[in-house]
Amino acid sequence: MDYQGNIFRPPSEAYSILLQVTTGCSHNKCTFCGMYKGSRFTIKDDATIMADIDFAARHCRRQNRLFLCDGDALIIPQKRLVAILSAIKEKLPWIERVSSYANTKSIKMKSAEQLEELRQLGLTLAYMGLESGDDVTLKTINKGADSAQMIEMGRKIKAAGIKLSITVLLGIAAKERSQIHATETGRVLSAIDPEFVGALSLMLTPNTPAYHEHVEGKRYLPGPQEMLEELGTMLAATHLSQGLFHANHASNYLPIKARLPEEKEQTLAMINAALGGKVNLKPEYMRAL
Repeated sequence: MDYQGNIFRPPSEAYSILLQVTTGCSHNKCTFCGMYKGSRFTIKDDATIMADIDFAARHCRRQNRLFLCDGDALIIPQKRLVAILSAIKEKLPWIERVSSYANTKSIKMKSAEQLEELRQLGLTLAYMGLESGDDVTLKTINKGADSAQMIEMGRKIKAAGIKLSITVLLGIAAKERSQIHATETGRVLSAIDPEFVGALSLMLTPNTPAYHEHVEGKRYLPGPQEMLEELGTMLAATHLSQGLFHANHASNYLPIKARLPEEKEQTLAMINAALGGKVNLKPEYMRAL
């Protein structure tokens, strides 16, 4: 397989075929993210992509899921993306799920009919980084979209039948707007109603604007207790018709996994127990990105 630069994928894609169709991220301006710094966004040539699909057809027959890397494969022009998905469907017929990162820009560039076409060709799950539902925070971190756009594009891709997994970041609003961020994020999640929500705790990456602001004393991260309070407020404000809300990433102080709405109250009770010192939090040395 042809891999260029660092390869990033969601935790749930650990055992998937990783097909790199782009390099870098089409936005690459978020102040907290160092994943693609120094990496220019490109769409790989068709010959390389097709050769990798042929390689997977020969050597990856035990894997039934495939993830399109890197930062935003959905932004690939429709004709080329259709050709890629068609080749996967033809040459890897055992693949049960194809997934990709997506952002508001790439979703907006696709019509409803185009998204439906992609779903029919096997793209059934998209990962979108919301980070926060608070417009002030979204502007501060240079996310490139406000909460209204997040809601609109989230609903759009869901309407095409593509399942949505949304990532949110505990601590991203610093101490000053922690609770506002939590409440507003719950509001936006409720409005989109995704199938999956993944809450991660912010861990600052060196050489990013957010890291330098913290080092210079311009922004202060919430501590473990404050992040836990933020998680509780966010979960309480999130109303999903039927979805999985999990915060079991390695960065989190308290791993949780709750099916909403039925497991919401018992999960909030566990968070309150942890806030009261009755449940141990993960020690700092065990946290990781």
